[in-house]
Amino acid sequence: MDVVLEVFDTFVFDHLYAVLLPESSITFTRNTVKHAATSTFSSMRERPTALNHASRFLQLEPSHFAYMSAWSRDNIWRQLLSLYLITWLFGSFVYFIFASLSYFLVFDHATFTHPKYLKNQVRLEIAQTLKALPLMAVLTVPFFFAEIKGYAKLYDAPAEAPFALYNILQFPLFILFTDFFVYWIHRALHHPRLYKTFHKPHHKWIMPTPFASHAFHPVDGWAQSVPYHVFPFLFPLQKFAYIFLFVTINIWTIAIHDGEYVSNSPIINGAACHTMHHLYFNYNYGQFTTLWDRLGGSYRAPNIELFSRESKMSKSEWERQTSEMEKVQKSVEGDDDRDYSAEMQKISKKVQ
Repeated sequence: MDVVLEVFDTFVFDHLYAVLLPESSITFTRNTVKHAATSTFSSMRERPTALNHASRFLQLEPSHFAYMSAWSRDNIWRQLLSLYLITWLFGSFVYFIFASLSYFLVFDHATFTHPKYLKNQVRLEIAQTLKALPLMAVLTVPFFFAEIKGYAKLYDAPAEAPFALYNILQFPLFILFTDFFVYWIHRALHHPRLYKTFHKPHHKWIMPTPFASHAFHPVDGWAQSVPYHVFPFLFPLQKFAYIFLFVTINIWTIAIHDGEYVSNSPIINGAACHTMHHLYFNYNYGQFTTLWDRLGGSYRAPNIELFSRESKMSKSEWERQTSEMEKVQKSVEGDDDRDYSAEMQKISKKVQ
């Protein structure tokens, strides 16, 4: 996270903190004397010392704003606030960009006529996400703060890996580790004592759109992200591989909610498998693969009808889905408090 923080410091936060928390002349003089005792009065506004770079592969030249705030880059409160803003606002930006791309370019809008599609669903999904992300960011920042303080096993140069092949093996190791723990955390969230409070908000969407990808209860969304944050404290991870994996995770989370069933893979837990989870609740808890669902007895193969647009949008398939879903939903949740659009119910009857 130190690489990301340096980028934001250089292009956003140095200027922002210099304007909002400018360094007083007294503080500025004290810091100047501390860092450059031989400075003359006329040179006190010169840069006191060079800033350390997070990576040898990305060395950004700081502007003069980097030395003009009472909160220097290594100020703890500035770091915490900056990490929070990055996690919240940049996370929201990534969500809106990729969810929107998926929604307009991939998602089948005929889903709007499904009998279990909710009234004003996209607006509700976005609203739930916007409520969740600020609180999820609060819970996530301690992990990022510990990383920039050097407690994680993040490394910069490939030569710093435990052995050369590890630079490749870190990717499948990350997937296997996180997939295993996300599976068990997700499955635990379906326990009756946890489900209604923490996980039901995400299961409000029986037929999700890409905007449902991050529409969680804050504790639910954070809990399922914990394995991703714990991994670099237990295993070495290259800094840019770390950034790549976190962006990829967010894109993958959106992709499994896009309703585009590209492949009927027995290994990959893609959109088709995750649709089974939203429809029938107690299956396919995995994030990336079907491995742990198969070993845990919770795997359910996607309905074959999902892989043909004609059959997946047919009235008979929707009736079959609805009939089974309502039985499972009743046993899991009791009375259904979702607000299905009456207009959509009428339209769906016309779909063949």
